Amino acid sequence: MPGAPPPSLPDSPSVPGPSPQSPSLTILRRPLASVGLVARNVAEHAGQLGLLVGRSARAFATLQVSPRSVLQQIYIMGVQSIPIVMVTAVLAGIVTSQQGGYQFQGAVPLYVLGSIVVASVVLELGPVLTAIILVGRVGARITAELGTMKVSEQIDAFHALGRDPVAMLAAPRILAGVIAVPILVAIANVVGVLAGMVAARLTLGLGFESFLYGARLFWHNWDLFYSLTKAVVFGFSIPVISIHMGLRTSGGAAGVGRTTTASVMFMTLTILILDALFPPLLLQ
Repeated sequence: MPGAPPPSLPDSPSVPGPSPQSPSLTILRRPLASVGLVARNVAEHAGQLGLLVGRSARAFATLQVSPRSVLQQIYIMGVQSIPIVMVTAVLAGIVTSQQGGYQFQGAVPLYVLGSIVVASVVLELGPVLTAIILVGRVGARITAELGTMKVSEQIDAFHALGRDPVAMLAAPRILAGVIAVPILVAIANVVGVLAGMVAARLTLGLGFESFLYGARLFWHNWDLFYSLTKAVVFGFSIPVISIHMGLRTSGGAAGVGRTTTASVMFMTLTILILDALFPPLLLQ
């Protein structure tokens, strides 16, 4: 009908807009997101470490690893590390002897100091200090070396030539670490105990025979097995982590520096965590 007003349309349902998040919810989500990111990174690293170990095991099984490369890495990791390991062991033995004498002199027979020094060096100081030294001397070197090869595309050249970089670069270093580190730990144990014995003689007047008598009182052959088991695990962990971090490097020279720093932190933390897990697993 002319002049009539147009029919009114029904009201359309209103679409709710995004509701503002409360400040408390935002504050709660931030730490949860950080935890999720850390968990994802840990899972990613664990998966890549597992793949690296698997590929290295396959390289050993198929005899792709050069014995000459293994011997060269044993020389670099083991022989060249002997001086710094011995110096560290001497200082650890002296400090343990002096602190033990200070704590127990007058409270227990002084010959008990022999047992304290031997147990401290063999069970803890020898393996852990040797591993920490190798983290800085060997692990950082491996990460920087492989990281430089990665950013300069030398790793890609191995693939282009049909060569497996894991068999050529990773597997020899892993086997060398498993072989060299227990030998270094055995040297550190002997040197540390001898240094503690000499220090006890010179500063506390404890004779060598009395020191050895005390050392035999609480000695168990299991202690040596425990020490060398630690050494094998540390000798495996250090090259595996350093190789893994080196092969993940990106970003040029600055990236090599960042990755090497992160690798040293990662290896040190791993050594300390593993060391904390050993007593409940093997000393109970």
